[in-house]
Amino acid sequence: MIKLRSFLILLITFVSCTHNNDDNVYIPPAVESKEEILTSTKDQPTFINGEDPKPDNKIWEKVDLLSDEFEENTLDSNKWALLISSWAGRPPALFTEEAVTLSNGNLNVTNYLLNTSQVVNGNTYTHAGSLVRSIHNGSPGMYFECRMKANKTFMSSTFWLINDRNSNSGCDRRTTELDIQECVGEITTDATWAQKMNHGMNSNTHSRNTSCDETNIGSKGGEVETDENWKDYHIYAAWWKNETEILFFLDGKHQFTVNPIEKFNLPMSLRMVTETYDWNPEPTDGGMTGNWEDRTTKYDWVRTWQLAEIIE
Repeated sequence: MIKLRSFLILLITFVSCTHNNDDNVYIPPAVESKEEILTSTKDQPTFINGEDPKPDNKIWEKVDLLSDEFEENTLDSNKWALLISSWAGRPPALFTEEAVTLSNGNLNVTNYLLNTSQVVNGNTYTHAGSLVRSIHNGSPGMYFECRMKANKTFMSSTFWLINDRNSNSGCDRRTTELDIQECVGEITTDATWAQKMNHGMNSNTHSRNTSCDETNIGSKGGEVETDENWKDYHIYAAWWKNETEILFFLDGKHQFTVNPIEKFNLPMSLRMVTETYDWNPEPTDGGMTGNWEDRTTKYDWVRTWQLAEIIE
């Protein structure tokens, strides 16, 4: 993929959201004015004109250690790591390093069937996905965005943040999770609530694994419908404005704001994961009959920003 060509395609085709009053489906309209054009550069966050939430007296500065254009042939080990010792993956999909490649300006995570089933920590695995995590943490005030094209399988495509519970003490020994985007390519469940999971931006905030009775437990999120996530790239983003307010953006346009059930004031690292879910079981054919393209989640880039004072 040639980045300049991708930028021109973005500039022409990705425009402000409009919502059908009947089904609330995201439909990119034809460009009608300059204000509707989505601009995407490496030097500023991606917003439709008029959607940038920064205060007038601030500018966005890139957080380089949490940003990557994935233009090299190998993953930058100063920014990213594969897998995690405390989580091998939710059965039946095992996290593997072999699932991760870089090519054509993308970080690719390709799902596949294992040659033979594997037993890890008493769990049997038949499929493979992977987990890519940032080495460094994000914090309140930062804006996180990625340009991602989802895979077409029953497994997930995700972009999210989570803290390290064991690094904290007292009442801060708890888990906070910020899901910017979580979707699947194929829906195998009949559950009504899950029918949106392959054609929309599905975001959530979670508070769990608490140590103190006074710490609230629960989830709050939002969603907006699109076409099928695997059809094209979308830009999924969230501004972790402060410990009580998170703004979510799709293709440069603000979609909804979430006030988490508990304070989000703990440092969290980024995650790019493909996995299986209990609620979306493996189809009878194994779910991996598609080609490499169908089975691959592609991340064109990840960019993180923080506000800074304007220096005159």
